Amino acid sequence: MLPFTLTQLGYVIELDKARHFGRAADACHVTQPTLSMQIQKLEDLLGVILFDRSKKPIEPTAIGVRVIEQARIVFAEVKRIEASISDIKGQISGPFSLGIIPTLAPFLIPRFVDHFATSFPEVQLTIEELQTEAIVDRLRQERLDAGVLVTPLNSPSIHEIQLFYEPFVCYLSENHVLNSRNSVKESELQKNDVWLLSQGHCFRDQAMSLCHSQLSNDTAQLKFESGNLETLIRLVDRGLGMTLLPLSATLDLPPLSLKKLKHFAEPVPTREVSLVHARTQLKSRILQALITSIRQSLPQSLADYQPKRVVPMTN
Repeated sequence: MLPFTLTQLGYVIELDKARHFGRAADACHVTQPTLSMQIQKLEDLLGVILFDRSKKPIEPTAIGVRVIEQARIVFAEVKRIEASISDIKGQISGPFSLGIIPTLAPFLIPRFVDHFATSFPEVQLTIEELQTEAIVDRLRQERLDAGVLVTPLNSPSIHEIQLFYEPFVCYLSENHVLNSRNSVKESELQKNDVWLLSQGHCFRDQAMSLCHSQLSNDTAQLKFESGNLETLIRLVDRGLGMTLLPLSATLDLPPLSLKKLKHFAEPVPTREVSLVHARTQLKSRILQALITSIRQSLPQSLADYQPKRVVPMTN
């Protein structure tokens, strides 16, 4: 048996994440010389070079990529041993990392996190706001335990647990032509009139899919895309066009802003929100506690909502 340690493998994994000795050392809570020396020892033991130090940032070599993949598997198995023991003992404790997409985070996190932290004080919950692609990648790399995002993903490596459905609504400027309608039809959305989130947000993709070729601002005099819904709301408040919002983004709007909302005609376009995890996830007790906390935190308007049309995710 080669006499290398889990600690050395952990250093290799962190260096691959950071691609920088100083940042990897900080993540491992050791000095840079210590981390560098241990990785050098591992390379000597294996008789291979794991990282090309001439590159900026450094990169794993071809053999290094394979070693790092195996190191991740080793660490994942160690975590599974720990998680299995906790489940057998009936414990709801330990670290748990959760990713949430930006169009859900401002609404959802404040609703459930305090109740969860109070109910399960032995769980060290870490939450990151990430886009869908980043969440899925980190789940596959076992760098996240779970994610809350819009589904279906149609990924065989990801398990989805539906949490709730939420309809889309229109947010219109005061002088907008659609204010005269009782409800808005998808076909009434006008070209160059809808403010969108920037590339990478699943809500942008779903908004685009509602109107297909009708929804485009390629020829608009003013082009702007934002990374958050709050900015789009402020643009509409200034009398500029309209935007689409998930219902959850409207629940805390002030009374004057609520008057600018217009619902869609049936069947109302709706998105499905789920908690997702890798199929190898073993922290089942924490996972179930998190699902329960999120569902119990929902307002009745979302908890009871049953859709007639779910807008599919685009690939």
